[in-house]
Amino acid sequence: MHRLIKRGLMFGNLIEVASPVLVERYNRALKHLTGKVTGLTDFHIDISGYSPEIGDELGDHLYLNHNGVNRQFILLTTEQKSAPLLNAKFSTSRGILKQFITENEPQLFALTARDAVAGELVNSVFSVSDPKRLFDIRKVEIEADTTQGTLRDADELAGMVDRFKGEEDAWFDDVLIADMITLAKRTGDVTRNPVRLKHMVFQQDNFWTAHFGGLYVFRGLAHPAVIARGDKDALGKLPIKYMFDFRDRNQIAKFFEYNALVEPIVKARGIDASAILRQKMDFIVVDAAQEAGVDLTGATRRDIRALARNHAEQLPPEYHGLRALVNWAESDGPWPKINSDHPAYFYSLRAADTPDKDLVNMLLAELAPKDVRQLFICHKESFYGAYATWSETKKSYVADFLDREYQVDKAGARAALFGHDAPMEEPVSAARDDLIARVGPWGAVRR
Repeated sequence: MHRLIKRGLMFGNLIEVASPVLVERYNRALKHLTGKVTGLTDFHIDISGYSPEIGDELGDHLYLNHNGVNRQFILLTTEQKSAPLLNAKFSTSRGILKQFITENEPQLFALTARDAVAGELVNSVFSVSDPKRLFDIRKVEIEADTTQGTLRDADELAGMVDRFKGEEDAWFDDVLIADMITLAKRTGDVTRNPVRLKHMVFQQDNFWTAHFGGLYVFRGLAHPAVIARGDKDALGKLPIKYMFDFRDRNQIAKFFEYNALVEPIVKARGIDASAILRQKMDFIVVDAAQEAGVDLTGATRRDIRALARNHAEQLPPEYHGLRALVNWAESDGPWPKINSDHPAYFYSLRAADTPDKDLVNMLLAELAPKDVRQLFICHKESFYGAYATWSETKKSYVADFLDREYQVDKAGARAALFGHDAPMEEPVSAARDDLIARVGPWGAVRR
């Protein structure tokens, strides 16, 4: 992975912790949460405060994420909001942490000026040893305080102030006054500078989890389903009507359609569809070249396309399907009939503009894994797993491409690939709704 780390494509944007003061605060929080401490004098942390160096030191990379649920966090600075989340077990965790920091930034800035803030993403499940337990996760709440209990003390002091102002004889209560003075030394003046974090609750309707080989849970849609990366039968019976795995291409395509979750790239507005499809074709050529043992060291885009021209007959059907789409878009060629059985089908789609577009793009990235750029952007865990299996020549090419083409303008690249100028969903007809209600959206599907 050294190529990725060197180019900032792995462990990029982590926050360095090098000052003795911050290390000491981190250790207080780590001791408070886990009973452990680190002997390192400098390390890097992600948005949750997890450090890969400390994970190596402790021999436990889930030291802040026991059993992969109820992730704990340590905040040393509000700058952590821009850091990635490593070893993610749920797709929603980073968004929850980022929103928590953003919504409470002034308060957290004041708190972290003197201490670390430690907390936990709390739900009703402490173990997911059985897939059914995932469906007990309905919402996530955030519990947080400084290691010295500043927020707890501030709430207690605020209650004392209310008593002092409201009770007739409070002026003569020496014990109450002494307790207020003691707490105020730790919290400051809570009447003039109240420090309270917003109580935040996040619904967990649709999400991806790394548990059980990777599952996409869509239960907050009109037509809910679970989509498994591995064998769906190994999950047993789940409390949801429809279960698919990646072999069920037709059913997944219908699931996308009935929930209006995707749109064809060639029909999307405000993007250069041909350029996006051509880049996908290049990645497919790179994958085929790896299989054929072709050396891609230093290969340019022109070299890749020359390779495609010279070996067109040996390229997989994904390439030819996308080429037909490009021919239609650029040259008024015939509309290619690419249905869900065609290997190019999921390469031809992107998420529609819905609240679940990031999750849908994540799923599409796994359904079209040869598009390494989308895999890297939308599903880094899957990208790193695939990267480890590639030949050295493909690793080198992909790392160079992402460094050269993506790192220089991440926001621009994401906007060009996944941005939306206008909603693309067509309203579902009442007739189709009636049909779905009678026979179910995917027909007779075996569990």
